Amino acid sequence: MIIAVIGAGYVGLPLAIALAKHHQVICFDIDKKRIEELLKGIDSNLQHSKKEITQKKLCFVNSAEKLKKIDTYIVAVPTPINQSNLPDLSMLKKASIIVGQSMKKNSTIIYESTTYPGCTEEFCIPLLEKASQLKYEKDFFVAYSPERVNPGDKINTLQSITKIVGANNQKTITKVKS
Repeated sequence: MIIAVIGAGYVGLPLAIALAKHHQVICFDIDKKRIEELLKGIDSNLQHSKKEITQKKLCFVNSAEKLKKIDTYIVAVPTPINQSNLPDLSMLKKASIIVGQSMKKNSTIIYESTTYPGCTEEFCIPLLEKASQLKYEKDFFVAYSPERVNPGDKINTLQSITKIVGANNQKTITKVKS
């Protein structure tokens, strides 16, 4: 199984590193400079060592072409609050469209980005359907696993906290948990 992590920031990078211990992982980010640094083994966020970043099963890409026909996508892009105190979903929208244009039938998309209740169903899934021309729960599946990483916290790390997973059916939950 190949997993694509969309977003190589404070949430996506540690997730990609952890998953690469067990699976082939493609970590994608639209920030070309970020990908160039990671390809050199440099984490400008100072969270991960060169050894962690340069694992055999982990590769970094800036081209959405490299995301074609992946089994599982994990969207871990920022959702900051804008000046009106509302979530800025522009990066989530862009990521959903990129995944929708890349995914194949029976793909699973997991949203890790912090959002409001209903955002996945009301905002993200319609974008995936439109971009992919596939139908949710027939042709592809979606889960939500809220990020629980506190950047810089060396005690409560991805490996030491309990992950929460939600989906509309047991088959998807079971797949995502494994």
